[in-house]
Amino acid sequence: MSRIQQLDAHVVNRIAAGEVIERPGSVVKELLENSVDALSTRIEVDIVNGGMDLIRISDNGEGIHPEDMLLAVTSHATSKIRSDADLDHVSTLGFRGEALASIASVARFRIRTRPEECPVGRELESHGGQIVVNRDCGCPAGTVMEVHNLFFNTPARRRFLKKPATEFGQIAEQFSRIAIANPNLHLVLRHNEKLVYELPASANALERVRRFMGSEVSDHLISVTSESELPSGEKIRLWGYVGEPSLSRSTRKDQYLFLNGRWIQDRSLQHALGEAYRGLLMVGRHPVSILFLELPPAMVDVNVHPTKSEVRFQDSQILYRQLLKTLRDKFLTLEFRSNIEVGNSASPSPKNELKFDKPASPAVPQRELDLWASHATITTPPRVGEFARSAGSDSAAHRSTFNDRSVFSNPAVIEAFAIDSHQARESQQQTPSTQPNSPATSKVVANENLSGLSPEMDSTESLPSASSVIGSQVSAMESRAEVSVADDRMEQSLNTVIASTDNEFRAIQIHDCYIVLASDAGLEVIDQHALHERILYEHLRNRILSGGVERQRLLIPDTIECTATECVALLESLDLLKEIGFELQEFGGTTILLMSYPTLIPRGNLARIVKDFAEQLVQNDGKMSRRDLLDHMLHTMACRAAIKSGHRLTAEEMQELLRQRHLVNDSHHCPHGRPTSLTLSRGTLDQQFGRLG
Repeated sequence: MSRIQQLDAHVVNRIAAGEVIERPGSVVKELLENSVDALSTRIEVDIVNGGMDLIRISDNGEGIHPEDMLLAVTSHATSKIRSDADLDHVSTLGFRGEALASIASVARFRIRTRPEECPVGRELESHGGQIVVNRDCGCPAGTVMEVHNLFFNTPARRRFLKKPATEFGQIAEQFSRIAIANPNLHLVLRHNEKLVYELPASANALERVRRFMGSEVSDHLISVTSESELPSGEKIRLWGYVGEPSLSRSTRKDQYLFLNGRWIQDRSLQHALGEAYRGLLMVGRHPVSILFLELPPAMVDVNVHPTKSEVRFQDSQILYRQLLKTLRDKFLTLEFRSNIEVGNSASPSPKNELKFDKPASPAVPQRELDLWASHATITTPPRVGEFARSAGSDSAAHRSTFNDRSVFSNPAVIEAFAIDSHQARESQQQTPSTQPNSPATSKVVANENLSGLSPEMDSTESLPSASSVIGSQVSAMESRAEVSVADDRMEQSLNTVIASTDNEFRAIQIHDCYIVLASDAGLEVIDQHALHERILYEHLRNRILSGGVERQRLLIPDTIECTATECVALLESLDLLKEIGFELQEFGGTTILLMSYPTLIPRGNLARIVKDFAEQLVQNDGKMSRRDLLDHMLHTMACRAAIKSGHRLTAEEMQELLRQRHLVNDSHHCPHGRPTSLTLSRGTLDQQFGRLG
């Protein structure tokens, strides 16, 4: 008995299905390509349960002749090539003749078709490769193909399919590739009887791109075109659209390359695209592109990959140079500018506003306060309680300048702090909660919180008010004779606090990006974005761990346009997004409604943050644990919500940012691992200036 046996046709088709039919999206791709090759002008795609239960594709193309019905589901039977010479001039999307046979072998497959010249149609039904029905039927001109219960006879393959929503996302991606490459077709996509896309035929490819990618992408695309002539006289044409440098992605998923109407991937051309953007994009970012390449079929071999997504060019260097030169020449004619809305101290930009509960700007100029302090005369020393109440009734503007040195060094002001010994004993008998000048009351003066952070987080760096310092001195006073000693101690204590506070907040902002301040360690330079990002990240994480992220519900929900893949990913993760404060709802098609958002996030960044989440979810596809994915989303939220480089901070904002850094566990690194500050030590400064001898 021979050890080598020739496999029967059924086994051959099952093996071929393993190479060509990986998932429902592969079935949709093959059937759509057949409909395009049949010169259809309208194609409708109906999907049920992510394609696992039903895939139906209807077209108004040429149809299949009744005599060819059985051959249509036979392996390697095709009408598109006749001999091996035709493989060098393939101009159709399909040519192998194995797609229908492979699909029929792993599903319950039905075809109903009628060419326009035939009076009746023909119906064929196959279960797992076995023909069960082959008869005449009534049907409109064109073809309807139905795939039921995909992989019903290969349970291992079916178990490895993803969730229905994920599988539909893959189907929508295949649909979008065919739609962008063929804007002259009227295309319809439905999922579970809900309309997802209806795309009327259009002569403008950009309109089709706008429908899939949204206006925020299409409005920032650059039209490119070029043509080169070969020695044989044939021409190579390159045309399409590429994104401005400000429009970039973390992956290459928005890079579409079509060769003679076929979506392909080619590393050489991807490299040329990246080289054209060298110096225009940050490292790790990728441009958006929709490029169409038209060249003679003899210059390319499309028969090198089971799904025909990779090809081999006769001379790839010609195409590489043409793409690189076309893009660089186009970029040289343009002036790319990054527009940033920079706020100022008077009217900060709402989009980039650093959300602090800021004290009001000083109502009285500093010069007038100094003049008042230098001429202050108090004929009758007020009681301590009266002084504290008057200070508490002042506006926030007076509080912000209350620690001026000229005030506390003025002899008349210091003399005003003198009190009788019996008054001191009376003040000691009062409880902290009722004592007007208690530390609990006075601490409010300097406790300015970062907006969005927990109100119960009291700043440990708060400046004690004058009354709290006095209270600590009064407890040691027993007689009128000790007043002068107490005054000296009080003045010394005040000066110490003021000196440390001035050291901490003697800060300036340079390049609207970095905060420079003097500290005990030396000269410290702080990245304002990185520090604010760390503060927001730790607050969000703590809030989620405690189960209490404050949300702001929108009176009128925001609409967010997504791709079908992004829409599916977001709808699959509604619970996860709600956990971090984003409440989303399906609106119809590929539009998502944003119902509420975390109060910490600036309103202007919401759509971008949700789109970033969708991108992360699509990339993840089950590769990350829920905890890691949640942490990754927190990084994104903190980064998007934090103040950016180019935002000018007021003095109060800088002070509050520096205060809040002491409330986080790791203020030295942002959530991505970058340092938040760099220190130039005093020793290094002395060495550089030659002060060490």
